[in-house]
Amino acid sequence: MKQRIPGIIVFGLVLLPFLSPNAGAQGKQVSITIYQNNYGLVRDVREMELKAGIQEIRFTDVASQIDPTSVHFKSLTAPDQTAILEQNYEYDLVSAEKILQKYLDQSVQLFTKEGKIFEGKLLNAGGTVVLEKKDGGIQSIAMANVQNVDFPKLPAGLITRPTLVWYLSNEKDGKHQMETSYLTEGIGWHAEYVALVNKDDTALDLSAWVSVDNQSGTDYENAKLKLIAGDVHRATPPPPRHMDYEVQAMAKAAPARQFEEKAFFEYHLYTLQRAATIKNNQIKQLSLFPTATTPVKKIYEYDGSKNEKKVNVKLEFENTEKNGLGLPIPAGKVRVYKSDEDQSQIFIGEDQIDHTPKDEKIRLYVGDAFDVVGERKQITYKQLGDRAREETWEIKLRNHKKEDIEVLVTEHLWGDWEIRESSHTYNKKDAGTIEFVIPVKKDAEAIVKYTILYRW
Repeated sequence: MKQRIPGIIVFGLVLLPFLSPNAGAQGKQVSITIYQNNYGLVRDVREMELKAGIQEIRFTDVASQIDPTSVHFKSLTAPDQTAILEQNYEYDLVSAEKILQKYLDQSVQLFTKEGKIFEGKLLNAGGTVVLEKKDGGIQSIAMANVQNVDFPKLPAGLITRPTLVWYLSNEKDGKHQMETSYLTEGIGWHAEYVALVNKDDTALDLSAWVSVDNQSGTDYENAKLKLIAGDVHRATPPPPRHMDYEVQAMAKAAPARQFEEKAFFEYHLYTLQRAATIKNNQIKQLSLFPTATTPVKKIYEYDGSKNEKKVNVKLEFENTEKNGLGLPIPAGKVRVYKSDEDQSQIFIGEDQIDHTPKDEKIRLYVGDAFDVVGERKQITYKQLGDRAREETWEIKLRNHKKEDIEVLVTEHLWGDWEIRESSHTYNKKDAGTIEFVIPVKKDAEAIVKYTILYRW
């Protein structure tokens, strides 16, 4: 009896008779710990019926990007009486082309989308199906145009889902709670923040969101979800996966705290306080913590060695409990908005922040000032012998705004240096950086000049 198989459709219903009765399980419990470097640790507990003796078990619904070498298994019911003797990871999943390949040199019947029927010996089963007709002629049909295929019988050993196949030794007959854990690539998370600045640029509302991106090849139904924030070392780290998508701006996060946070080893662990379903090929967003309001300071910063004209605008706040925060903040992108007079939110910039412990400062670079201009030039240069020279630099700052401002001027130095003369007081930030805080009145210009001696 011939069997008709859809040429383009998934074959799950047709192939069910070929699955081991042990492939399914009752009372399945899944938990997944997700890391920021595109991998996760899955813990899967299932109730399965085992016979006494050596047997084959098919463990289905695992991630297609599983690392088979990371699998850990034990029977929670009888850990000392159950052991895996051999494990095979079957991942060559069925497709229309693969089924056709099993019937090379056999007679098949093809039905095209136009309703035409072709029959003959199958010679090729790639992007183009080639049949040898009964009269010896050759018929070519594009695989994309094949609607259905009639085969003499269904092929055996087809795999519709990634499967772990175990040869297992068991001494206790009956139902077992089977615990399996493994690492998988293709699933990761990152934090995203929405900051809404007030009218005077003196405070902002900070909302935190977690985006979980699951491309691992399976669903995680009603899973216990944990997230690890921190830099976890791996012997062979996976290549970074670029997530090129935009997230809708949400000014207010969920009112209740969904994640419980705690220090874990040298990282921070966030546990979702409810079960969540994470589907394959899905990006799920969850509120990380309720909206926090914190004081913020707007900083104009001019670094003429990096950009001769532009003055950067930055927003700085302290991650302290006193300021409404005081919690570990995972690395992520911060999008900054400000409300217009009609209460519509205008996007004003974004920046990427690193992992930030409590009681540390966060400075966001949101863009460049339109009405503040910098100019930097060297006005003198003197060579003092073979191992010294003297330079004089002049920095002009022009403020076209309607209010007075302060500009933080950053200068990068090198080697053994000494400031011989300066028009303004400066702060030595580190061995190679000095900073000036320069007041600039509205519609006015301020000039900074200093002379530096370098020795080497």
